[in-house]
Amino acid sequence: MRKIQMVDLKSQYEKIKSDVDAGIQEVIDSTSFINGPAVRNFQTELENYLGVKHVIPCANGTDALQVSMMALGLQPGDEVITTTFTFIATAEVIALLKLTPVVVDVDPDSFNIDPIAIRKAITPKTKAIVPVHLFGQCADMEAITEIAKEFKLVVIEDACQAIGADYIFKDGSRKKAGTVSEIGCTSFFPSKNLGCYGDGGAIFTNDDELAAQLRVVVNHGMTVRYYHDYIGVNSRLDSFQAAVLRVKLRLLDEYAAARTYAADYYDKAFANNPKLKTPFRSPFSSHVFHQYTLVTNAIDRNALQAFMTSKDIPAMIYYPVPMHLQKAYLDPRYKEGDFPVTEMLCSSVISLPMHTELDEEQLAYITSSLLEFVNNS
Repeated sequence: MRKIQMVDLKSQYEKIKSDVDAGIQEVIDSTSFINGPAVRNFQTELENYLGVKHVIPCANGTDALQVSMMALGLQPGDEVITTTFTFIATAEVIALLKLTPVVVDVDPDSFNIDPIAIRKAITPKTKAIVPVHLFGQCADMEAITEIAKEFKLVVIEDACQAIGADYIFKDGSRKKAGTVSEIGCTSFFPSKNLGCYGDGGAIFTNDDELAAQLRVVVNHGMTVRYYHDYIGVNSRLDSFQAAVLRVKLRLLDEYAAARTYAADYYDKAFANNPKLKTPFRSPFSSHVFHQYTLVTNAIDRNALQAFMTSKDIPAMIYYPVPMHLQKAYLDPRYKEGDFPVTEMLCSSVISLPMHTELDEEQLAYITSSLLEFVNNS
C-alpha cells in the first residue's frame, strides 16, 4: 500500500507530469515570468469555467481578501461580519486594515456561517459580510444576499476551500462558489482543490468598475505606469504557477469527482455510527470536499488523532481554537461560551485524508483503523 498522505500531491503530479513540465518549460522559453501569456491565458480560462466576467489573479488567498476590502473602500472602524470557525486569514485581513471584525456562530450541520446570527450582529457600523464556504460547500448565499440587500451591505465570498462547488438557487439555477455576490476570493495554495506549486490566489467579480479598481490595487495602486492614484500592494500570480494551474483547471471537475468517491466511501463506512457524524450535504450546494470532517461524539478526539498517527494515517483538526479565543484576537465583546456551536466543533471535529489519489486499499485501511478505535472506546 502506498503511504497515506493528507494530500498526495506527488502522486497527482506523476499523472500530469508531462503537461505540467511542458507548461513550465514554455514559461522558461518565453522568459515572461511576470504577467506573461500563461497568466493571461489562465485568467481567461478561469473566467470561462466560473462563468464570471473578471478574474484578477494575485499572490495568495489572503491577499485576495485584503485587496477586495481595499478596492471596496472600507475604512478603519467599519465593521465586517464573518465566522468564528475558519482559518485565521479571514479575520486577519480585517484587523490589518484596522477594520473591526465581528464574528458570529455557524450552522451545526454545514459548519458555515449562520444567516440568523449575521442579522443579529448588524449595527450602523456594519459595512460588509464575509461568508466562508468552509470545507468545500457554499454557505446559504440566498439568505445572506437578502440580508445584505436589506441593510445595504457588500458581500465578499471567501471561496478558498470551495472552488468548483455550485451554489443552487431555489429556482434551480446555479452559480459557482465565489460568483454569487459582488466579489469572491480564492486561494491556490498547493493543498487546495485547485492548487499550484507555490502560492497563488484570485478575485472574481462581474462588476466592471470594481474589477478595474481591483487591478489597480494589486499593482501598487497604479492607474498608469509610475502614476499612483491609490494606495496599493504588490500581489501577483507568477507565470510558473499559472502554467501549473492551467493544467489542473482542466481536471478540476474530475478531481471533484474523485474526492466525492472517497467521501462516499467514508460515508458508507461510518453510516449510522452514533459516535460519528458524517459531513452534511447541503441541498443548496454541491460539495467538493476540500476536507472530509467528522464530528465525534462520546470519544476522545485527541486520542483518536494519536491512534490514527500510530497507524501511519494523518488526521488533522480544523480548527482547534475558534477565532474569538485566539490570543491575537481576544476582544472584550466575546468570551468563552458565546458561540456554542463553534466551540463544540473545535473540541470534536477531525478531518481524514482527502485528495484525488486515494485508492480503495487506502480507504479501507483508514476506515477500518478509525472504526477499530471508535468501537473500542
